Formats: sequence, structure tokens, C-alpha cells
Amino acid sequence: MPALIAHSHFHLAVFYVALFVCFAPEWYGSLFRRVEKGATIRDRGSHVGLLLALFAGFFAAFGFVFGAPATTITWHQHALFWIGIVVMLAGLALRWYAIRSLGKFFTRTVATRAGQYVVESGPYRLIRHPSYTGGLLMFLGTGIAMTNWAALLAIMAGAVIGYGYRVRIEERALCADLGQPYRDYMLRTKRFIPHVW
Repeated sequence: MPALIAHSHFHLAVFYVALFVCFAPEWYGSLFRRVEKGATIRDRGSHVGLLLALFAGFFAAFGFVFGAPATTITWHQHALFWIGIVVMLAGLALRWYAIRSLGKFFTRTVATRAGQYVVESGPYRLIRHPSYTGGLLMFLGTGIAMTNWAALLAIMAGAVIGYGYRVRIEERALCADLGQPYRDYMLRTKRFIPHVW
């Protein structure tokens, strides 16, 4: 039995709409990102590395969905599809909440600016990288909605590798530029999941 989106035009259309809603702003922002004049860029290729890892995961996932029906999840496919869509949208909501909470300090490239301080409001009270948690949830939901084990593993591998590298670069930059307040903040919080990871 093939994955749901491989044989149902309706579910494929819903899936593509959800992908567009979740990822079109990200792709647009990545292509037309601007760094404020005077900001110190410390990206070290992490933005490009993140994009490459995410695209590799997506490419492999679609290959499994349409080319490896043996890895299809047949258990409650319709329910899993809708759960995946809900998880995608929940991840999007968390990501935008985190971006709004970070305000003027949000950048798509790892960069710091004069006067920057440690933000501990909104979701930043609980975790250091809630926008990345939101991104990971968006990818997790995408993989679940694909109803294919191999696709889910591929898309999550790309996301974990990409965000993992990005976080290491970003935390080094913030420790260097924000100093002890950020190091203290790191001791109080987890990276992605409160009290866990």
C-alpha cells in the first residue's frame, strides 16, 4: 500500500497547502534575508549548512514516499496524516511566537548587534531555541503526514543535523558576544524541550 499522499489527490493537495503555509515564508526569508548594518556576523556557513541539510532530508523523504512503498505506514493512515498536519501548524505557531518574542534581535544569519541582551520572555523562559523547536515540529509533522517510516526518518535526520550544527555555532557566538549573562541563561534552560533536551 502506498503512502496516503501518493495515491490520494485530496490529501496531496492538503499536504502541499500545509507545506506552503509553513515553509514559503521561511524560503522567502532565507532568499531575501538582511542583516542590520553594524551587526557582527558569526554565521560560519551555518545558514547554508542548515538549508542543505533540510533540502537533502526533504528530497530523500519524497523519494521514499513515491519510490519505496514497502516503508509505508499502513496503521491508521488517515489519522496519522491529520496528526501530521496539526503538528506542522503547531510548530509554525511556536516558531512565529518565538520570532515575535525575540523581536529586533531575530536574524536568519547568526549575528549579534550592539545593545543586544539575553531575551527571557515568552517561550525563551523555558528553552533557548524555541524557534528551532518550532522548526523541528514542522518537519516532524511533515514526516508524519507523509505516512512513510523512511520518509519520516530522512526528513528528521536532515532537520536534526542542520539545526544541531546551527545551534552550536549560534551558542558560541552568543557566549562570545553576550558573555556571562548568556552562559548563565544556558545553565538555566535546555535547548529544545523544557527540562529534557
